[in-house]
Parts: sequence; structure tokens; C-alpha cells
Amino acid sequence: MKGKTNILVGCTGSVATIKLPLLVEKLLQLAEFEVDVHVIVTEHAQHFFSQDELPASVTLHTDAEEWTSWQKRGDPVLHIELGKWADLLVIAPLDANSLAKMANGLCDNLLLCTTRAWDPAKPLLFCPAMNTRMWEHPITASQISTLKSWGHREIPCIAKTLMCGDTGLGAMAEVDTIVSTIRETLLMEQS
Repeated sequence: MKGKTNILVGCTGSVATIKLPLLVEKLLQLAEFEVDVHVIVTEHAQHFFSQDELPASVTLHTDAEEWTSWQKRGDPVLHIELGKWADLLVIAPLDANSLAKMANGLCDNLLLCTTRAWDPAKPLLFCPAMNTRMWEHPITASQISTLKSWGHREIPCIAKTLMCGDTGLGAMAEVDTIVSTIRETLLMEQS
């Protein structure tokens, strides 16, 4: 086992954020790595989980912290520091709104500022999650393609009955699939 591996998890305003506590728990159990996990949540992602569902060892970052942590010139800038700290960023879930913003270079919250300043030499994985109608909109494939052209890696969505009752593609990949992909990616980075 190498030194500590820093994993940054981003969550956007998709109901799939309810799986955040399970995702974090399974990341902390990766046997080959000593893992430190930080989580960035958008304002809307906070609706889908409670902070006390996360282990005490996990640091949670919100948009408010981006603005309260910087007071004067020379102070660290949170989205830059998080990008330097992390060995890997996984956005799970990446909702349609944040996908569109990210693909167009917008950075109006802590997570998107972090992705915009991300070092392309480090892995960035993303897990789309949205309603089937949103998934099937023609712009979605183009936006996914844009992220992949930058070297980001998609963990594809799956088909199932969604929370709204619709059935089809758009559900976030299973947590075990996400963790397995992160594990494989980290092992490749080490070799």
C-alpha cells in the first residue's frame, strides 16, 4: 500500500445524491488504499442527504465555504486547494444542469470552479444521473462527448425505474460499479 490517497467526491442536485453515504462508506473500505475523502456538494445536492449520515472522518465542503474561507489577498482559494489536494475527482451524481454548465465552462459554484481548475493529468470521473427524457435530449450526448474529449471518464448511467416512476436510461451507475471504476483507475495511476 502506498501513502494516503485523496479522493474528492462531487454531488449535484440529483436525487441519486441519496447514495452519497453508501458511496463514501465503500470508498473508505478500499483495501489497497489508505483513503481520505472530501465531499463537495452543490446547494441543491444538500436537499438529498444529511451531513450526519457521513463518517466524522469525511470533510464536507459547500458553496458558502468557498466565500467565507477567503478574506484577503494571499489567502488560499478553496477550489484551487481542493484540486491540488485530490488525487482523483468523481462527480456522482452529475445532473443535467451541472453537466450543461461544466461542458460550457461555467463555474458558478464550488464544484464547478474545482472542475474548471482541475489538473488534466489527474483522473476526473463523472456519473451522469437524470430523468430519461433529459438523458434522451440531443444536447446530452454532445455535452458528454465534450467532457470525454477533455480526458474525463464517464461511468455510464443505467436503465431502471427512476424515482419519478419513469423507466429508462438516466439512473446513476450502481455504487459498486462506481467504486470498482475508481479502484481500477487508482491502480492504473500507480502503475
